[in-house]
Amino acid sequence: MAHYRIGRVSQEIQKETTDILMKRVRDPRVQGVTITGVNVTGDLQQATIYYSILSDTAHDGEKAQQGLEKASGLIRKELGQRIRLYKIPELTFERDESVQYGNRIDQLIDQLHR
Repeated sequence: MAHYRIGRVSQEIQKETTDILMKRVRDPRVQGVTITGVNVTGDLQQATIYYSILSDTAHDGEKAQQGLEKASGLIRKELGQRIRLYKIPELTFERDESVQYGNRIDQLIDQLHR
Protein backbone atom coordinates (compact mmCIF):
# COMPACT_ATOMS: atom_id res chain seq x y z
CA MET A 1 0.00 0.00 0.00
CA ALA A 2 2.68 2.48 1.03
CA HIS A 3 4.76 1.58 -2.03
CA TYR A 4 1.92 2.49 -4.37
CA ARG A 5 1.52 5.78 -2.56
CA ILE A 6 5.18 6.74 -3.05
CA GLY A 7 4.90 5.99 -6.76
CA ARG A 8 1.78 8.09 -7.00
CA VAL A 9 3.37 10.97 -5.08
CA SER A 10 6.38 10.85 -7.44
CA GLN A 11 4.10 11.02 -10.49
CA GLU A 12 2.08 13.88 -9.02
CA ILE A 13 5.23 15.85 -8.18
CA GLN A 14 6.58 15.27 -11.69
CA LYS A 15 3.34 16.33 -13.36
CA GLU A 16 2.80 19.42 -11.18
CA THR A 17 6.43 20.54 -11.26
CA THR A 18 6.34 20.42 -15.06
CA ASP A 19 3.19 22.54 -15.01
CA ILE A 20 4.61 24.99 -12.44
CA LEU A 21 7.81 25.45 -14.46
CA MET A 22 5.80 26.20 -17.58
CA LYS A 23 3.20 28.51 -16.05
CA ARG A 24 4.52 30.02 -12.81
CA VAL A 25 8.31 30.25 -12.96
CA ARG A 26 9.38 33.28 -14.95
CA ASP A 27 13.11 32.57 -14.79
CA PRO A 28 14.62 32.31 -18.30
CA ARG A 29 17.26 29.92 -16.93
CA VAL A 30 14.66 27.17 -16.54
CA GLN A 31 13.17 27.53 -20.04
CA GLY A 32 13.62 24.28 -21.91
CA VAL A 33 14.05 22.24 -18.73
CA THR A 34 12.24 18.90 -18.93
CA ILE A 35 11.43 16.99 -15.75
CA THR A 36 12.36 13.37 -16.49
CA GLY A 37 11.61 11.72 -13.16
CA VAL A 38 11.12 12.11 -9.43
CA ASN A 39 12.50 9.92 -6.69
CA VAL A 40 10.77 10.25 -3.31
CA THR A 41 12.19 8.72 -0.14
CA GLY A 42 10.08 6.16 1.73
CA ASP A 43 9.26 8.65 4.50
CA LEU A 44 8.24 11.27 1.89
CA GLN A 45 10.70 13.76 3.42
CA GLN A 46 12.94 14.19 0.37
CA ALA A 47 12.23 14.35 -3.33
CA THR A 48 14.96 14.32 -5.96
CA ILE A 49 13.67 15.84 -9.18
CA TYR A 50 15.61 14.77 -12.26
CA TYR A 51 15.66 17.07 -15.25
CA SER A 52 17.24 17.37 -18.66
CA ILE A 53 18.02 20.34 -20.87
CA LEU A 54 18.59 20.35 -24.60
CA SER A 55 21.97 22.05 -24.38
CA ASP A 56 25.13 20.05 -23.72
CA THR A 57 27.23 22.97 -22.50
CA ALA A 58 28.30 22.97 -18.86
CA HIS A 59 27.46 26.69 -18.64
CA ASP A 60 23.82 26.12 -19.58
CA GLY A 61 23.67 23.19 -17.18
CA GLU A 62 24.88 25.37 -14.32
CA LYS A 63 22.41 28.13 -15.17
CA ALA A 64 19.51 25.67 -15.27
CA GLN A 65 20.58 24.21 -11.92
CA GLN A 66 20.79 27.69 -10.35
CA GLY A 67 17.42 28.66 -11.78
CA LEU A 68 15.78 25.51 -10.42
CA GLU A 69 17.34 25.96 -6.99
CA LYS A 70 16.18 29.57 -6.89
CA ALA A 71 12.64 28.49 -7.89
CA SER A 72 12.47 25.56 -5.47
CA GLY A 73 10.73 27.59 -2.75
CA LEU A 74 8.02 28.70 -5.15
CA ILE A 75 7.71 25.19 -6.59
CA ARG A 76 7.35 23.71 -3.11
CA LYS A 77 4.72 26.27 -2.14
CA GLU A 78 2.76 25.57 -5.33
CA LEU A 79 3.04 21.81 -4.77
CA GLY A 80 1.64 22.37 -1.29
CA GLN A 81 -1.49 23.91 -2.79
CA ARG A 82 -1.87 21.24 -5.49
CA ILE A 83 -0.98 17.96 -3.78
CA ARG A 84 -2.76 16.68 -0.70
CA LEU A 85 0.17 15.72 1.48
CA TYR A 86 0.74 16.29 5.17
CA LYS A 87 4.17 17.72 4.39
CA ILE A 88 5.68 18.52 1.01
CA PRO A 89 9.13 16.91 0.73
CA GLU A 90 12.34 18.91 0.53
CA LEU A 91 13.23 19.29 -3.14
CA THR A 92 16.61 18.56 -4.70
CA PHE A 93 17.26 19.01 -8.40
CA GLU A 94 19.64 16.74 -10.27
CA ARG A 95 20.51 16.71 -13.94
CA ASP A 96 19.46 13.45 -15.56
CA GLU A 97 22.68 12.26 -17.15
CA SER A 98 21.03 9.24 -18.79
CA VAL A 99 19.04 11.52 -21.10
CA GLN A 100 22.20 13.38 -22.07
CA TYR A 101 23.93 10.07 -22.70
CA GLY A 102 21.03 8.93 -24.90
CA ASN A 103 21.18 12.15 -26.90
CA ARG A 104 24.91 11.70 -27.43
CA ILE A 105 24.33 8.15 -28.72
CA ASP A 106 21.67 9.52 -31.12
CA GLN A 107 24.16 12.09 -32.43
CA LEU A 108 26.80 9.42 -33.01
CA ILE A 109 24.32 7.20 -34.84
CA ASP A 110 23.28 10.15 -37.03
CA GLN A 111 26.94 10.76 -37.89
CA LEU A 112 27.38 7.11 -38.89
CA HIS A 113 24.47 7.34 -41.31
CA ARG A 114 25.82 10.42 -43.06
